[in-house]
Amino acid sequence: MKLLITGFEPFGGETINPAYEAVKTLEDKIMNTEIIKKEIPTVFNKSIEVLENLIENEKPDIVICVGQAGGRYDISLERVAINIDDARIKDNEGNQPVDIKIFEDGENAYFTSLPIKRMVKKIRESGIPASISNTAGTFVCNHIMYGLLYLIDKKYPNIRGGFIHVPYLPEQVISKRNMPSMSIENIRKGLRLAVEVVLEK
Repeated sequence: MKLLITGFEPFGGETINPAYEAVKTLEDKIMNTEIIKKEIPTVFNKSIEVLENLIENEKPDIVICVGQAGGRYDISLERVAINIDDARIKDNEGNQPVDIKIFEDGENAYFTSLPIKRMVKKIRESGIPASISNTAGTFVCNHIMYGLLYLIDKKYPNIRGGFIHVPYLPEQVISKRNMPSMSIENIRKGLRLAVEVVLEK
């Protein structure tokens, strides 16, 4: 068994991204499964190209993409990705698509194949806030989740995949009033518990 987990590079003026900061601290093996940890560019289209290359090269059984959701207070397990890019800000290469389909031949939406309710339950039982989210937004996080599920639908039917959003780190909110955050330790622990649930038989 092999699990690929990705995190985005910093974007939107931030110098760090809690997604990849937490992902890169995970062990190389969890429950006898090899864990491949990679950083993904916060760029429309290129992010999906990089992800597909990783899938081709690594041949994982499971893919989990992780992204930052500034303003959320908990770890959010995403249920659905929609076939639209509608960027409020520019990505890291200056792209700002508005009301553009991600794939013309894709479904209007794709649902995760991960056991998100069980994942939320296990994370909460450890004392870390977690919930199911029904919107991954319309920026690069939704873009990569949709791209992953599109690739699974069209080319890699044996892969299971989904997306997790994580809050800001405390150091990111020093100058952001009344903005929630979560420690890197708790984000890492939450991601590890989520991975454990996915790997359970």
